[in-house]
Amino acid sequence: MIRRRSVLTGVAALGVAAAVGTAERASAHAPGVRSRKWFPDTVDLPDGWMPEGIAIGALPFAYFGSRYDGAIYRVDLVTGEGRVLGGRPGPDLPSIGLKLDGRGRLFVAGGGSGLGRIVDARNGQVLANLYFTVDSTFVNDVVLTRHSAYFTDSSNPVLYVVPTGPGAGADDVRGLPLTGDISYAAGINANGICRTPDGRALLVVQSNTGLLFRVDPRSGVTRQVDLGGELLTNGDGLLLEGRTLYAVLNRLNTVAVLRLSRDGRSGRIVERLTDPRFDVPTTVASYGNRLYLPNARFSTPPTPETPYTAVAISKP
Repeated sequence: MIRRRSVLTGVAALGVAAAVGTAERASAHAPGVRSRKWFPDTVDLPDGWMPEGIAIGALPFAYFGSRYDGAIYRVDLVTGEGRVLGGRPGPDLPSIGLKLDGRGRLFVAGGGSGLGRIVDARNGQVLANLYFTVDSTFVNDVVLTRHSAYFTDSSNPVLYVVPTGPGAGADDVRGLPLTGDISYAAGINANGICRTPDGRALLVVQSNTGLLFRVDPRSGVTRQVDLGGELLTNGDGLLLEGRTLYAVLNRLNTVAVLRLSRDGRSGRIVERLTDPRFDVPTTVASYGNRLYLPNARFSTPPTPETPYTAVAISKP
């Protein structure tokens, strides 16, 4: 079992740890269980789920949002079993990008609804609705910093900023216009977002141009990151670990691995990862020595019976 510090406190965290430990001990003695695979490489999501975002915290649970009806599905990474949290908001409130904070709260980007939500990761209860805009929009992804959540808008050159304190809500939302080097065009613009290695700025990938930008979180001024002429075309979810940036190139079925400078002003692609199980992966999260990616299957017409999965690959 991979051991990490819990993001939850008290009885809840102890209960989860005890349950995982009990399951592992039982597996060592139960007849016929030796063949069961713990930490499966492929996780089955509900049929018709239409996933896009993923979030993983310090405990071995992954959270997947649904583009279809905005529901959240929590999966135990040890066993691969999962359940829907809370209710299903409906087709007008999709769940796109999402991030989990240290208080057990999920920050959810609402796509074309122009909204966001803060959701209790234990039971799916909506803690706050975030009203970003009534204009044509696509609220795509979110990153958490020490004091704020920053949401990208793929249709409008703006970040939506929400304080992450206990009382965060609709009245706290503000728009941060993006200026400088980035130029919005037709298609998907600002998409995945993360922090720079030194934590002083943000990084945003522009899907349609393949460019990566460093964003001043106070002024919104953007500067193109020097990638030595390389592009991140179809760039989607971003994951930063140390100075390593994982960028999902969704329709290319590839994860670009970059080595960044500490300030995030430059970087180089050092490896490209792919896997035969990829079917338009969109976002990425990590647990232990693995990367987990949901298959959005954008090229497959969705039906209520369409199967969906998330896959795990080893970190390079």
